[in-house]
Amino acid sequence: MKYYPKNYLMRSISVLFLVFIIILTEGCAGITDESNSSDSSDEKSQKLTVSYNEGINSLDPYGTSGGEEATILAASQIYDTLTELDEGEFKPSVAKEWEQPDKNTWVFKLRDDVTFHDGSSLTAKDVKASLDKLLEGNSPLDVLWNTLDSVEATDEHTLTIKTTKPLGTMLSNLSLLYIAPADKIDDEDFFQHPIGSGPFQVESFSPEQELKLSGYEDYWGGAPKLHELEFKNIPETQSRMTSLETGEINAAWTIPNDQISELQESSDIVVKSIPSYVFYFNWFNSSRKPFDDTKVRQAMWHAIDNEAIVNELFGDSGERAKAPIPSTAFGYSEQEPYDYDPELAKELLADAGYPDGFETSMMWSEGGGPQIRELAETMISYWEEIGVKVEPIVLERAEWIDKLNALDWDMNLQTNAVKTGDADYTLGRLYTSEANRNGYKNEKLDKILNGAKESTDLDEREELYAKANKIIWEDAVGIFPVELNQVFGVRENIKGFKTSPSASIDLSEVSIE
Repeated sequence: MKYYPKNYLMRSISVLFLVFIIILTEGCAGITDESNSSDSSDEKSQKLTVSYNEGINSLDPYGTSGGEEATILAASQIYDTLTELDEGEFKPSVAKEWEQPDKNTWVFKLRDDVTFHDGSSLTAKDVKASLDKLLEGNSPLDVLWNTLDSVEATDEHTLTIKTTKPLGTMLSNLSLLYIAPADKIDDEDFFQHPIGSGPFQVESFSPEQELKLSGYEDYWGGAPKLHELEFKNIPETQSRMTSLETGEINAAWTIPNDQISELQESSDIVVKSIPSYVFYFNWFNSSRKPFDDTKVRQAMWHAIDNEAIVNELFGDSGERAKAPIPSTAFGYSEQEPYDYDPELAKELLADAGYPDGFETSMMWSEGGGPQIRELAETMISYWEEIGVKVEPIVLERAEWIDKLNALDWDMNLQTNAVKTGDADYTLGRLYTSEANRNGYKNEKLDKILNGAKESTDLDEREELYAKANKIIWEDAVGIFPVELNQVFGVRENIKGFKTSPSASIDLSEVSIE
């Protein structure tokens, strides 16, 4: 073994250490230069993770989940529509223009530069196939099209829609018709990894857990600034707020009232609150006793102190509802609130043959809305005071949807949104005898709502909806306790985040600083 003097070893170690420092410094300089270049920085930073208050159950906009807020939120990123709602007006999207040769005919001219995520061109045949798919399935939106006569792809970029009667809600309806490729839409597993033409394309999807998307560079509206977009379901409210505060997620909505003040104290989070299309209702199944009796339904209204409930639970995040649709929607007409009067409630029950009350149940879904459990439990406690015992039934979202559509419930508590901003979406879709969504049937109401759907005169439509609001309210088809503000929590480094009265947020312009 060779022996090296101590001073030689020390000099050698010093030289080696100096070389190491130089290499490390040069390497770090290289890394710093690269990370400061705009391209690399953008590439590393442009991932957005968000959490809505409901998990995404399905990516199928034509099936039973087609009316779900979470499904529409996802569909708005993945698919395109012919028209879009922008600040209360319907504007061109894939359809660049349209005309009405006569009152029952609409002709739409489509853009010729729209491609699906697989590179194939979007044509009028794809739009026709998408509408056919919606009408063939069990979509809760198919009633919007009950006057449809025919759909024809006149040529590659021209679509002609004919109706049996005038359809004043045509542009509104088309803002919710999501377009998928005709040659793939019927594939058995298509909606596990669907293809659209929207700003984001699907990378992976786990129902009720997460949806991972990537930006579509060839999007006709311009490539989104985000490279990755993830929707993460965090069912427990406090965990969701903690994830927002720590930066695990970049944005969350809807924020419940009891979490707003804490988020406002954070310098890293911007809290935005706007009036929304979202509201709560508790439907009665009018096809089942005892809710087939109007007096019973009215008694349930008078039994609760709705004003106190709204003030205590929702505060600045909501206000007492005064119609079966929120005040932000076209067709809203204010009604006289039901007074809190337990004695009157008992009298109405006695008149209906239930002097000692009765037993029933209320169902809602996990994550079905901000403070939904607290709202349900409070209402149940009020009803107990008049002798009505209510069994709470909390279901996973998929099971809840199945029972809701099958009318397999006594009372159903949920949020809803007038997604198009037009009363027809809620009143015309949910309260006609044909729709049969809650067991309530009224021929007079049918005539009014169908008349409003067919009219293209806005004043006439408003007048008809005023009549419809009054009937639904006075017949107590449901209890409409509160209309909600849409409250967003967004980290301060997120730019271009556009709020919306509904949960359908356009994230194509979002960037991260």
